[in-house]
Amino acid sequence: MQNYQPWYHGNITRSKAEDLLSKAARDGSFLIRDSESIQGAYALCVLYQNCVYTYRILPNEDKKLSVQASEGVPIRFFTVLPELVEAYYSPNMGLVTHLQYSVQREEEVDDEPESNNLPPQLPPRNFTANDVKDNDKSSEQACKSLSDTYLMRLQHMDLSTIPEEHQIAIQEYFRTSICLDAEQVQNGNPNLPGLKKLLFSICKTLNSEVSHILPVLEIFHKTLDQQLSPGIGQFPKQVGRTLDPLLKLEQLTKLLYSIEDKAKNSVFESVGYDGGHRKSLIPLVTFEVKQESLGISTKMFLKVDVESGKLYFKKSKDGPEDKYFVHNKILQLVKSQKMHAKLVIVVETEKEKILRKEFVFDDTKKREGFCQLLQQMKNKHSEKPEPDMITVFVGTWNMGNAGPPHNISSWFQCKGQGKTRDDTADHIPHDFYVIGTQEDPLGEREWADTVKGVLRNITNISFKQVIHTLWNIRIVVLAKPEHENRISHVFSDSVKTGIANTLGNKGAVGVSFMFNGTSFGFVNSHLTSGSEKKLRRNQNYTNILRFLNLGDKKLNPFDITNRFTHLFWLGDLNYRVELPSTEAEYIVTKIKQQQYQELLSKDQLNMERNDGKVFLHFDEEEITFAPTYRFERDTREKYAYTKAKATGTKYNLPSWCDRVLRKSYPLVHVVCQGVTNDIMTSDHSPVFATFEVGVASQFVSKQDPNSAPQGGIQIMNCVATLSTKSKTKFFIEYHSSCLEKTVKTSEGENTEDSDGSIKVWFGNQLTPIISDPEYLLDQHILICVKSTDCDESYGEGCVALRAAQFCYTEFQVTLTHHGEKTGTLTGGIQLQTSEGKPTEKLYDFIKVERDDPVTSKGKGSDINKMKRCQRCLTTHSTVQWGNPTAGARTKTTSRRTTSHPQTHYFHPPSQQIQTLTAPQCPPHATAPSPALSPNLSLQPPLPCIAQRTRNQ
Repeated sequence: MQNYQPWYHGNITRSKAEDLLSKAARDGSFLIRDSESIQGAYALCVLYQNCVYTYRILPNEDKKLSVQASEGVPIRFFTVLPELVEAYYSPNMGLVTHLQYSVQREEEVDDEPESNNLPPQLPPRNFTANDVKDNDKSSEQACKSLSDTYLMRLQHMDLSTIPEEHQIAIQEYFRTSICLDAEQVQNGNPNLPGLKKLLFSICKTLNSEVSHILPVLEIFHKTLDQQLSPGIGQFPKQVGRTLDPLLKLEQLTKLLYSIEDKAKNSVFESVGYDGGHRKSLIPLVTFEVKQESLGISTKMFLKVDVESGKLYFKKSKDGPEDKYFVHNKILQLVKSQKMHAKLVIVVETEKEKILRKEFVFDDTKKREGFCQLLQQMKNKHSEKPEPDMITVFVGTWNMGNAGPPHNISSWFQCKGQGKTRDDTADHIPHDFYVIGTQEDPLGEREWADTVKGVLRNITNISFKQVIHTLWNIRIVVLAKPEHENRISHVFSDSVKTGIANTLGNKGAVGVSFMFNGTSFGFVNSHLTSGSEKKLRRNQNYTNILRFLNLGDKKLNPFDITNRFTHLFWLGDLNYRVELPSTEAEYIVTKIKQQQYQELLSKDQLNMERNDGKVFLHFDEEEITFAPTYRFERDTREKYAYTKAKATGTKYNLPSWCDRVLRKSYPLVHVVCQGVTNDIMTSDHSPVFATFEVGVASQFVSKQDPNSAPQGGIQIMNCVATLSTKSKTKFFIEYHSSCLEKTVKTSEGENTEDSDGSIKVWFGNQLTPIISDPEYLLDQHILICVKSTDCDESYGEGCVALRAAQFCYTEFQVTLTHHGEKTGTLTGGIQLQTSEGKPTEKLYDFIKVERDDPVTSKGKGSDINKMKRCQRCLTTHSTVQWGNPTAGARTKTTSRRTTSHPQTHYFHPPSQQIQTLTAPQCPPHATAPSPALSPNLSLQPPLPCIAQRTRNQ
């Protein structure tokens, strides 16, 4: 759309369109939005007798537009949308009623620039007929102020090194063209053509030079290219196109960096050079503990030798080391939930006797450090060719446009306030480091080299850079060298949400990749600032959710929250503590007293999540550290919560702006989360979080595919309750890596519920490609409920097959669409698998359990009995998953979400699952297997004639 049209609403959602027409409440009211199912198509929504009728507007091969209206009405073609709309103001055009009243777009307010020196905010885009004169005058004043501000700045610049023609061009842009660009933005064109013309002019010579250089570098790069290609693979496709010179320059920069890295790697590997650093070695660590026996407390020492794979039990620090257990004889660590410093170590003796040894550490941090070292030992000496658990460091820091201090190692070592890392675990390297920055003044190469240098000093490892993205909103992903060949399908993308959605001052950058058989997504975002801009931040989140394009492109019906096994969202989210500015001193007093709970109850992000408005089904570790913003620079002792502006004093109350959230199936284990207190160059403090994450390898079945019985996934009594008045029919699409292809059901049976929602009944049988339980229990099914008329989604969710590991299991899934809750899906699931037993996973090595009323004596315990008890708990439990109000404070009886201890899934998360209830059956009983009758339709949905929706 080149020109502003009041009836065109762009990419608003279907539900939003229904709401706007509901408010209009006049027959013949209409609007046009982008189609959610077909790229380049539109949807014409018309209100008639309290119902909304939706018609597709489709382009043909010649880009002529036509409306799919009633049968028997001749099809007419139009060149542009205004011409089409004008024609359908006439009656008898095949619509339920002719168009009469256009529903205008809601006013969209752009972000306010943060600095006093930046130009004033542009006026709103939408105007009514009565306000045109006033708005024109206001617009002229704003444009003049904008022009004067930049021309004044330019006068204070040293222009002696700039060619005269470029000086004149820049002055002319600020004098006239910037106002024309502002007018274009008001009219719905956010592309700033005047700015583009200026940049093309300045980069004219550079453009031709880059065009000659790029093909040469691309050939050189392809020659050096290896299996892991950090985001460069798309470049050859773009050769020969007419590209923006800035995009060419970005490509050139990336190519030069990539060529240098690849050449270095090849040469270093050929001569066996490791960068001058030794292989990472974890030193011996000794823990002083207490062991109780018959009510008597005895001092003991546990010595951990990660490199040799031994755990020593000693009665004195310098005593003999004749009593030890090798890594494969240490079966499990069991954390006490009641006593946070207590740990049970389950070991196997030479006579295959199982012992439970209870110890009490000095504090929880020491116990965590010991567990991390033992887990590192098990991982290091594992005989498995591929890991089934890795650790991930996630950090976010708004750098405040200031360079970092000389020493930032405390950030990566998780030192400071909150749930911090024990000194004994300092030398344990993470498998991945994901670092998100905002307002980053450094060049991308300079910042990446800084981070890699810090990690090299801490771990003695030269980490491999998987990918990096540009802007001052930046994300860097670093991996251990041994993981390089395990990483594939690397993608990156960005979404701008700043002024006019065109400038890179606010928005998000994202990275996704596959690690063997597990998908990861990371999003770093900088949302709108200002305490009063909460709703704008919510809209930023929704836009990022809808338009950030990462992960498997076959999962187009699903947004990024459903595309990954593990999704981490980090950044300066800018949500504030919602208290009056008069309470500033009270807030500071509470912070000094470390009484955070009252302030967190007024945290905007917590309140919006509790109301289901943003970050549905994400989890966040409990915050136990002081607000991360707004500090006085060069100190962490004082909050600078006032800011002088031309309009008066602005308050920025101390707030937890910088956050790390996650959405995974199953829930990952949080090791640390906190904030540094010694990095003070910015008014924000860096935040860190570390996670233990389950991963899966590409499955290779041990069974003969010719003799293995066919598996089955039966979904019974499936009912979708949808929050819509649509009269269309619905079907379900099932997506999963365990299915040969996407499966579409036949139409469901609709009934209207008493609350006005629609209930739809389905029942299906799915056939997995492999029936081996080792494989099948690690899978999950993505579900999308669609309309048969327009093929548009009415809600998406996910069901994990591990839920039905032992018998028929009922599930309840929350359906969402574009970040909004749209309904629920309930039913039951039962698996039919071949014979087999899942192998033990490293992720199961540590568990948390409530203390028994009677203290175990520690000898003669039966590990199999313990597993059976755990299995009973699994099949008899009701499990809460993905509850946005519970967060990390919800207590469970296992760190792995009690009933589903293993963590290895191939694609997106299933935290949409709210409850899973298994029937009361004996722990070793198997539910009867009813006849499995397919009830599937693989035909595509019918083309849309009109979608009839009743008004809310």
